[in-house]
Amino acid sequence: MPAGRLTRQERQQIALGLADDLAYAEIARRLERPTSTITREVLRNGGPAAYRADVAQRATEHRAHTRRGTVPRASGAPDGDGRDSQAVRDYEETFTTLFMQSGLPRVAAGILTSLYTTDAGSLTAAELVRRLEVSPASVSKAIALLESQGLVIRDRSEGRRERYIADGDVWYQSMIAAARSNAQIAETAREGVRLLGSDTPAGSRLENMARFMDFVGESIARAAEQARGLLAPGTPDQAE
Repeated sequence: MPAGRLTRQERQQIALGLADDLAYAEIARRLERPTSTITREVLRNGGPAAYRADVAQRATEHRAHTRRGTVPRASGAPDGDGRDSQAVRDYEETFTTLFMQSGLPRVAAGILTSLYTTDAGSLTAAELVRRLEVSPASVSKAIALLESQGLVIRDRSEGRRERYIADGDVWYQSMIAAARSNAQIAETAREGVRLLGSDTPAGSRLENMARFMDFVGESIARAAEQARGLLAPGTPDQAE
């Protein structure tokens, strides 16, 4: 059996095996690894339902990097603006991993983290390439994805050089989209009630689903509106 850490390719095979509902022992057999290695890998990285190869690989690299202590500056050393540079890097790694766990690809997650943590509030494609150490094509593809989801916007005020900005209204829009999705599920469930009959077990289950989704969706939309009003610039709470 092969020794050493799991490779990126092996983690991708684990993810495919989990998607096919294979047992840990079968995945281990195909990779010629001990079953305990596969079990530990999956449970350490979200479990069978949440395991993602890219996230697991990134987490492993981060742990190895931390153990080696191979950083450009000594841990705790301030950078030019007085911040602890290692703490900032660790925070960005954590934030990027969270975005990846929510479904974003690695480069897109890194871009979103960079846009939220840079003091400038915006970055060009060239700056993102240098910051993330990826190709221009990777940045372009990731920006297109983020833009399609309303997570970033383009600023062309500097002529031909575009800058990318994390939309400050994105979380409101995301919550409203979730509320709309819940409303659609509720309406579809009620169509099932009308079709199957409200006095049947199936109709009763669907009616309960519709009521639940209505309540959750309305709560999300109301909370999003309240938060938007409280956090908007120029509101009385912030002006005082």
